[in-house]
Amino acid sequence: MSRILRIAGAQMGGNQKADSRKAILDRMIALLEDAAGKGAKMVVFPELPFTTFFPRWLFTDTAELDTYFEKELPGPNTQALFDRAKELGVGMYVGYAELTPQGQRFNTAVTVGPDGAILGKYRKIHLPGTVEPRAGDRFQQLEKRYFEYGDMGFPAFRGPESWQRPVLGMLICNDRRWPEGWRCYGLQGVELMLIGYNSAAYDPMGGTTESADLRTFHSTLAVQANAYMNATWAVSVAKAGNEDGSGLIGGSVIVDPNGIVVAQAGTLGDEVILADADFDACRQGKEKMFNFAAHRRPQWYRPIVDQVGAVSPP
Repeated sequence: MSRILRIAGAQMGGNQKADSRKAILDRMIALLEDAAGKGAKMVVFPELPFTTFFPRWLFTDTAELDTYFEKELPGPNTQALFDRAKELGVGMYVGYAELTPQGQRFNTAVTVGPDGAILGKYRKIHLPGTVEPRAGDRFQQLEKRYFEYGDMGFPAFRGPESWQRPVLGMLICNDRRWPEGWRCYGLQGVELMLIGYNSAAYDPMGGTTESADLRTFHSTLAVQANAYMNATWAVSVAKAGNEDGSGLIGGSVIVDPNGIVVAQAGTLGDEVILADADFDACRQGKEKMFNFAAHRRPQWYRPIVDQVGAVSPP
């Protein structure tokens, strides 16, 4: 019997500084409802979907910077999305800027089950950009200034029975370009990689060698290649288009374990993409092509606990 889950990518157009939190959340709920109406049981939102991509700006006022962060999730600015997802019986991956009780700041994502419970949490490790702003540039890439490096590693976890208990992994934006995270999840038997991103449609570090088309190509290439090499489904979802005068690439995709794009966004705005992910399709790569059965648990890899929200031992 096949293990099939209908998954959706909820690409978003740009969020402007002037947009209210409610207006943005209403758009996210509309995307969630659209996906659910088309039969999706799991929806992937972009990186930092609740606000504009604030690391492009220099903030000297901590109180202003704090308005972009969530002290709890769900919280006052996000509860309506979580409530609607639970009502619909739909799970989701959603990114956010996390401010911990200890004052640490992370670029974070969670995966939420159809019952509203948080199944997994991930903090972005591969932070791009600079700590100090670059002189003369209108738009900056200051993630290293506003976020600490993720401290949770790459912990895979299982989805619920209603999703066919797939092994899940999470990455955020720049992480998708590095093979290390994919391989860590691959060694844990990942079957569905969840990714949200906000990627500039120009070279965010200055220069003219990278066009929007080239950056979109590289975004898709990274997901196709790593999905194939780790024999996993992958959903990679953008916040796209014009955001406060700064361009973001689109190109949201769902990729199968053979590296084939099975769904792709055709706009730079709010758009839902869908695919039926058959997790048994991962077996060809894991059991034959890459022989994961023999090599997925090298002796230096951490133990994996058998419980919902954690991967079972082989």
